[in-house]
Formats: sequence, structure tokens, C-alpha cells
Amino acid sequence: MTTLELQKALKAKGFDPGGIDGAMGRNTIAAIRGFQAANGLAVDGIAGPDTIAKLAAGNLPPAANLSSNLSMPWFTEAQRAIGITEDTGPGSNPLIIGWAKRLRIDYGDDEVSWCGLFVAHCIGLTMPAETLPTNALGARSWGSFGVDCTPQPGAVMTFWRESLQGWKGHVGFYVGEDKNNFHILGGNQGNAVNVSRYPRARFLKSRWPKGAPAPTGTGQQMLADGRLAPIND
Repeated sequence: MTTLELQKALKAKGFDPGGIDGAMGRNTIAAIRGFQAANGLAVDGIAGPDTIAKLAAGNLPPAANLSSNLSMPWFTEAQRAIGITEDTGPGSNPLIIGWAKRLRIDYGDDEVSWCGLFVAHCIGLTMPAETLPTNALGARSWGSFGVDCTPQPGAVMTFWRESLQGWKGHVGFYVGEDKNNFHILGGNQGNAVNVSRYPRARFLKSRWPKGAPAPTGTGQQMLADGRLAPIND
């Protein structure tokens, strides 16, 4: 089930997600929470397996055919943002500045590193009850976010930059890995949102939102043809 299909399903059940636009925003989250409350489910605003199963009752497709991506709405939002770039001129991209304004983060120039802001946007938009780091702009601050987890799709990954003992770093979301690198979906990667490689030697922490379903995934090996395959223990 895509986010668009989720919105249509909620609408059909009488829970208005606002615009049927495929964006996991506050109105859609509120509709999910309303549906969960009305159906005796845990009210967390995340369309996990139990919520999908309830929504699947009636004329919707069987739950077994639905995508689990809705359990990681922050990761879906990150993928939607691929291609967004900062303004390389004297101004700033108003979309990036808007992320900060919505989260009430003091940030006014996209020449300042925004990898932490991107992660804060993805999680803050789709999981408004989740506690963000006090210094969300600081990449290494995300090392204490949520709960610890093994690297897996959607995990918040932090890395050191320039010096292990210093304060500079990078943060983004795990996509996959190869022998030498983690493949990270993040912001401010070459001034844009994209998937880039970051050396394993610079890896610091892998974290998971507390309010999300427990992290039970596994690492994903990036194959030579670009496909991903689960890493077996």
C-alpha cells in the first residue's frame, strides 16, 4: 500500500487525511490516529501491520500484499525528497528554510550544513510526537536519538568527519551497504538530497525512533547491478 492508497483507504473509512496527495503529513497522521482510536489499536499515528490489517477489512487488498514501508513514514518522506538541492547562489532554497521554520529551528542559510535538518524534517513531519535532539542541526547529536539498532533500512546513521575526536559529522538514513561503505540517503550530500557512500571506518551510531515499531530488519547488501539483497547472519 502506498501513502496515496493509505489516504484513500482512510477516507473510505470516514477518517479525512486532508488532500489525497501521497504525502505523509500531519493531516494523514491525525487520520491514522483517529482510525486507530476508533478500532482499539495502539494510537501512534503509524500505519503498521495491525493498522493495515484493520484497514484491509472489506474491499481493500489483503494485508499480505501491502508494503511495509508505511511502518517507516520518515524513510518514505526521505525518498520523496530525493533531488531537492540547496540554492548555490546568494539566496537559500525556501523549501529547506521552511523545514526549519516548521520545526522552530534557528536556521536561515542553506550554506550552513543541513544534513541534521533534513533528518529532523523527515522524522518531525511524519512522527510529530517523536523527541528530536536538542541540537538537531548537529549531526553527532543524532547519536543519542531514539534507541540503538543494527544498521538496516530507515535507521538514522551518524558518521564522524575530519576527526573522530572532533565535533563535525554527518547524519542520514541507511539504504544499504557494500564491503567498504554504507549507502546513505541524506541531505547536504553534494548540496542535495541523494544516496551517497560513507566509509564504514567513519561510522559512529545507528539509531531508531522510539515511537516506531521495533527495529527488526537486517542489513542490505548493495549488489553490483544496484539491487539490494538481505545480509544473512
